[in-house]
Amino acid sequence: MHTSKTRQLLLLLTALLLTMPSLAQKVRVACVGNSITYGANIGDREKYHYPAQLQGYLGDGFDVRNFGMNGATLLRQGDRPYVKSQQYQQSLEFLPDIVLIKLGTNDTKPQNWQHKDQFVDDYKALIASYRALSSHPRIILLTPLRCFLPDDNPSISSQLIAQEVRPMVEEIAYAEHLDIINMFNVVGDTWDSAVMPDRLHPSAQGAGSMALKIYKHLSVKADDTTADAREPFYRAGAQPFNFHGFQGYDFVSDGVPCKVVEPRVAAKGKPWIWRARFWGHEPQTDIDLLERGFHVAYCDVADLYGAPQAVKRWDTFYRRMVKAGFSRKMALEGMSRGGLIVYNWAAKNPCKVACIYADAPVMDITQWPMASEGNEADTRRMMQAYGFKSEAEARAWKGNPLDHARTLAKASIPILHVVGDMDEGVRYRDNTRVFEEEMKALGAPIRVIHKPSVGHHPHSLSNPQPIVDFILQAMNQDD
Repeated sequence: MHTSKTRQLLLLLTALLLTMPSLAQKVRVACVGNSITYGANIGDREKYHYPAQLQGYLGDGFDVRNFGMNGATLLRQGDRPYVKSQQYQQSLEFLPDIVLIKLGTNDTKPQNWQHKDQFVDDYKALIASYRALSSHPRIILLTPLRCFLPDDNPSISSQLIAQEVRPMVEEIAYAEHLDIINMFNVVGDTWDSAVMPDRLHPSAQGAGSMALKIYKHLSVKADDTTADAREPFYRAGAQPFNFHGFQGYDFVSDGVPCKVVEPRVAAKGKPWIWRARFWGHEPQTDIDLLERGFHVAYCDVADLYGAPQAVKRWDTFYRRMVKAGFSRKMALEGMSRGGLIVYNWAAKNPCKVACIYADAPVMDITQWPMASEGNEADTRRMMQAYGFKSEAEARAWKGNPLDHARTLAKASIPILHVVGDMDEGVRYRDNTRVFEEEMKALGAPIRVIHKPSVGHHPHSLSNPQPIVDFILQAMNQDD
């Protein structure tokens, strides 16, 4: 394994070449994979497979080669093992500086999946073969794309790709300390014939989405880590964990359970997104931001419903993050009841918030939990957290997110809501719509993405690109 210093030098070289394509020595990029990498079924394939489109994004400072093989398996005992192919040998002889590996789809065929217990070891052996090269390449794993073949398909299994192969690739990336890019969500969760005509292989359009995602990851401008060599406060005594291939830390801060997940390459300025409640639920936005150099943070305020005690708890955590060198403004992410703490903290600290992404957010405690059937226990806990002596006192409270519109509008904080139009738990008309109308009347920046025929769940978007783009733009990280 090459040293951290070598890795930093390679990252610096990549960054230089992204802005100085005229340099003589090109960065060699090897795209290793199966028919999806090869570009099967794409018209004018050599111009529109994802490696060719990646070449277009990266420019003349890079030499991107396609070493994809139709039907290739990661498994050595598969019916078409990649490591026994001519393409594999050619990829080694290329002496790449960057290796992109996207394998695993064909391994779900019954004749191959019988050897699934060897998948991890075979993948690690493939990685080791590239690490042994004199070029000491940066190795990046790509998760398989979601496919839309029927569940009873006798060959490739969409279920195994989602539930078995993808988690194994994430585990390998974590264990081997490698970059990983989530390709699974690039095509969303609804089949689109324009993106994936045969339900398995991406079209030129789908390949373009893959290429752009890889380019964005390679384009992350690394933070100058020499500015502060101290170990981050959250690592001491923390419990490490795997967050979809990224390094996470479980720790206690001032008696409160917290988490921080680190990107493989921290972006310039150390941007971060602060998640409220429901850790790990619909994580695709967090994963994409990790790929773009963001840290993901969490400070537990469960059962506090955005009460002043929760705000104080977040005040303390914020101070520790900023002291550790993280950006003074962050993106806030609140799902469902997480909207309460996100908005109540932002109203107290508007100058510290770059943007707010709220997903089916609770904006008024009188609507949820008080007016929702079956939420008597939540109502009791909420009353206790706020110190209300009666429901009448709770209804007279003027510290709900709906009450903060003027403060947030004055601060011009960009706001994005994602809502299900059929949500009966946290109704759009009683929460987001009321807030949206007032913000628009105040001339404040707010956008609402509607999901027709969707209830309270699922949260987020399967392909979170609109959410990610919103956050990147708000935090000036979309170059």
